Amino acid sequence: MDIIQCARELGSKIQEDERYIKFKVASQNNDEDYELQDMIGKLNLVRMNIDKELSKKDYDKEKIKKLNENVRMCYEEILNNKSMRAYNEAKEDFDNLMRRINAIIIGSASGEDPLTVDFVESNCNGNCSGCNGCN
Repeated sequence: MDIIQCARELGSKIQEDERYIKFKVASQNNDEDYELQDMIGKLNLVRMNIDKELSKKDYDKEKIKKLNENVRMCYEEILNNKSMRAYNEAKEDFDNLMRRINAIIIGSASGEDPLTVDFVESNCNGNCSGCNGCN
């Protein structure tokens, strides 16, 4: 079997994985959650109002402050929505799967043992001043 065929089989296996299926179902549930879609629409409207106000030469700072508070409240409401919580959990699980798969592929391509290479969680924030060095 050639390497492209192996990649296609891996793609099929990913789509059969429960984490992928849960992520797709949660995504579809978000799309069909009209209450959530309404909240997202309201958030986008508030963002547009902020952009509109900021585009003015002498924008109203107090109005921007109120609109930003409104964005924060809308965002919290969205994050507390049952469908969105389920989506975020499913997405995190699926993203973790993909990080592991990518780490194995990249590590193998770099000469590491494909049977032992795996994703290593990093707390790197890009600031090396207090760091003992990368893995």
